Amino acid sequence: MTVMQESPAATAADSEAEILNLYRAHLSKGRATLAELFGSHMETASEGAWLTTSDGERFLNAGGYGVFIMGARHPIVMEEVERQLRTHPTATRILLEPTVARAAEALVSVLPEGLDRVHFALSGAEAVETGLKLARAGGRKRTVSMRGGYHGKTLGALSATAKDVYQAPFRPLVPDFQHLPYGDADALEAELKAHPGEVCVILEPVQGEGGVIIPPKGYLKRVEQLVREYDGFLILDEVQSGFGRLGEWWGADIEGVVPDVLLTGKALGGGVMPVSAAVATREAFRPFDKDPYVHTATFSGQPVLMAAVQGAIRAVKEERLVTRAMDLGSRLLPRITEVARRNIPELVVDVRGRGLLIGVELVEAGLAGELLIELFNHGVVANHSMNGSSVVRFTPPAVLDDTDVDFLVNSFDLATRDLIKGAATMPEGGN
Repeated sequence: MTVMQESPAATAADSEAEILNLYRAHLSKGRATLAELFGSHMETASEGAWLTTSDGERFLNAGGYGVFIMGARHPIVMEEVERQLRTHPTATRILLEPTVARAAEALVSVLPEGLDRVHFALSGAEAVETGLKLARAGGRKRTVSMRGGYHGKTLGALSATAKDVYQAPFRPLVPDFQHLPYGDADALEAELKAHPGEVCVILEPVQGEGGVIIPPKGYLKRVEQLVREYDGFLILDEVQSGFGRLGEWWGADIEGVVPDVLLTGKALGGGVMPVSAAVATREAFRPFDKDPYVHTATFSGQPVLMAAVQGAIRAVKEERLVTRAMDLGSRLLPRITEVARRNIPELVVDVRGRGLLIGVELVEAGLAGELLIELFNHGVVANHSMNGSSVVRFTPPAVLDDTDVDFLVNSFDLATRDLIKGAATMPEGGN
C-alpha cells in the first residue's frame, strides 16, 4: 500500500489505543469516531509532501485544508522559526519589535497595490472578524455573504458562513447578514442598490469549502465595480485561495481586483505556525489607526509567528511556488478528470479546479466519504468540503515532484476502482 520506513521515536504511552481513549475522554467523541474510520492511525512526523504514522507508514498529504502549499517543515521556514526561538519568541507588545514590521513589509510586497495596512492574527476566523469590524467601524452595518461560502465559526464569521447545520445551535447570530447566490451579480446589485453606503460584501475568489466552486469569468471584477458604485465595502476572503494556491499569489490577481480588505491565513505560517492577517487599504484601516487599542489580541504579531511569515514568503518567492502551483495544477486536473471519467462515470458529477485546489464532486455525500477512505487506503490524505459534502478536495503542496504526481494519480486510480467495486456490491437504497 505505502512505503514503510523506520518509525519515529514514540513513548509507550503514545499507543494508538491510548491516544484514541484520550480523545474520547478529553477532546471529542466525534473526532475519535472519525479517526476510527481511517483506521486509528496516528501521525507523528512530516516532511515535504509526506507524513508518517507511528507504525511507519507514509502518506502523501494532499489535504491539510490548504495549509501546506510549501509542504511540511520547509527548510527556509524552519530556519527562520528556529532562529527566532533561540533569541526572542514572544514580545511584550509595548516596545518596537522588528520581526512584525518586517513581516508586514514582506506581506505587503506580494499583495495588490493599495493594500498596505496589516493586522496579524492566529486563525482565519480571527482575520474574518477583523475585516467585519473594519467594515462596521467604517459605517457599513449590513453584511452580504454568499451561499456556499465558508468564513469560519466564531460568531461574526459564522454569521457570514451560510450553512444551517453550523448556524442553528448558536442562533440568534449577529444581525443584518444577508446570503446571496454565489456568481449572481444581479442579485448583489439589487441588495447594494437598496442600501447604498451601508453594505459590506464578503466572498471568496473560489469557494473552497463550498466544493471548489469557481465563479463565472468577470464576476469578481463586476462585484468590485458594484461595491464601488454603491459606496460599499469589499472583503476578499483568501484564507484558503491565497498565497499561491490558485497558481496566482491571490485570487484577486486573476481579475485585477483590489478589495478594501484581503484576508489571508493557512499557508501564511509556512505550514509551521498558525498565522492569519487582514490587510486593508489606508482608508479602510483608518479606525484602527486612530486607536491602537480598539482591536487587539495578545498573540497578534508575536516574533516567532512573524519569523514563520517571513520564511513562508521567502520560500514561495525563491522556489517560485506560485508558478509551480499553476504548472502542477495544469498537469493534475486533466489526469484526475480522465481517471474519474473512466473509472466512475456514473458516480462523478464534475471535476473542477484552479491551480492546486481541485474538487471531485460525486453524486452523494456518502460516496465522497467512501472515496476519502479508499484514497487513504492507497496512501493519500485528502479532505471533504464542509459546505459541499459531496466533494472530495485535493490541496497538495507545490513541492510535489514527478514521482509524487504519479503516486497521487495512481492512488486516485486505485481508489476509484475500489469505490466502484464497493458501490456495485452495495444493497439497493444503501449508503
